[in-house]
Amino acid sequence: MTVNLNINGKATAVDADPSTPILWALRDTLGLTGTKFGCGAALCGACTVHLDGAPIRSCVTPISAATGKRITTIEAVASNKVGLAVQNAWVKHDVAQCGYCQSGQIMSATALLSTNKKPSDADIDAAMAGNICRCGTYQRVRAAIQDAAVALA
Repeated sequence: MTVNLNINGKATAVDADPSTPILWALRDTLGLTGTKFGCGAALCGACTVHLDGAPIRSCVTPISAATGKRITTIEAVASNKVGLAVQNAWVKHDVAQCGYCQSGQIMSATALLSTNKKPSDADIDAAMAGNICRCGTYQRVRAAIQDAAVALA
């Protein structure tokens, strides 16, 4: 079955069952491999993408839920000033170690700064909860988000 989606600003036809998780449509069907598979149960955040600007776990969200909505992946997050500021701050603060969780972390941070221009540490902690980093770079994540907020001010 063909499902029509808007992915990174482009109308995209995906030939898949409507119950297929967005993650697998992105990675396996469309070759957009920046979004990672982590746990498959919406617990780790590695698969985070934006659906109409809100962070969602693509490993458990079916493509049918995205019909008529905009999906933004890590491949296009820097196409707006918030995503670009977050990515620049990530590099400046040397956030990534192994890097596996980073696309999900960046997507969550971008969603936060898109709605909260001056987040407190508690706001950052709440927005980033559920994004697990086994390398433990949480302090650098927070510093990068704070730096991106300053750059956007």
